[in-house]
Amino acid sequence: MPDAAFFVPQGDVFAPTELTRGPWDPDSQHAGPPAGLIAREIERLEGGGGRQVGRIAFEILRAVPIAPLRVEARVVRPGRTVELVEATLADSDGEVIRASAWRLRSAEVEIPAGLSSTDGPGLIGTSPSTLRPGFAPPGVDEARPGTFPPTGQDVGYHTAMEYRFLRGAFADPGPALVWMRMLHPLVLGEEPSPLQRVLVAADSGNGVSATLDWTRYLFINVDLTVHLHRPLAGEWVCLDAITIPEPRGVGLADTALYDDRGPIGRAAQTLLIDERDG
Repeated sequence: MPDAAFFVPQGDVFAPTELTRGPWDPDSQHAGPPAGLIAREIERLEGGGGRQVGRIAFEILRAVPIAPLRVEARVVRPGRTVELVEATLADSDGEVIRASAWRLRSAEVEIPAGLSSTDGPGLIGTSPSTLRPGFAPPGVDEARPGTFPPTGQDVGYHTAMEYRFLRGAFADPGPALVWMRMLHPLVLGEEPSPLQRVLVAADSGNGVSATLDWTRYLFINVDLTVHLHRPLAGEWVCLDAITIPEPRGVGLADTALYDDRGPIGRAAQTLLIDERDG
């Protein structure tokens, strides 16, 4: 699919392609591509070139349909060094995702040696989903390809992304350490930004570290919050993820994010857990 993309611009809306399809419903999108589309709009706001998104939070109001979508963003709290941005993604029936983000001015600051993400003190603990300054995961070449569980669809998010597992697997419930990258542009004819690449992948923390049987349970995230302390380097983003389900039907997916230089941030997802009918 050399000319494929997750979204195709059509006037003032974006038409999602089959590559956005998620694993839960053949008529709904995986939340990763819509998150990337919202980030794209935020980056296009005036002044974005000198600022970095330090945190972005998405409230998923309902399933995102595979239908034309309108995305809008605005600055709600301007500032010389810090500003708050809000964005919405909507279909013909109204909003499907609301988002807010802090954009911080980007400037060179002298930091003492041994403290930043790429030259920190090294491995700190060994538990999953722990940000480790000075640590970079083993490279993509050392990881094994991952195959997504059958979804009943030949094309979808599962075929639009490449997975390389260092620990865990889709068929191996529990924590996972996996490299991911987009195989297609977010928007047709555009090169994805580092932020877009991270967000398209970050919503997969819940999926790659699933602890429950896909055929028996639903575990759907109602939100996604991503904190980033530096931009992604390259195309690949590494997810160090763990999912914790609770018997009251609520769970958490916690994901540390890396590139090949070291940690870049963290993602968290609140999960609704239920048994499937039948």
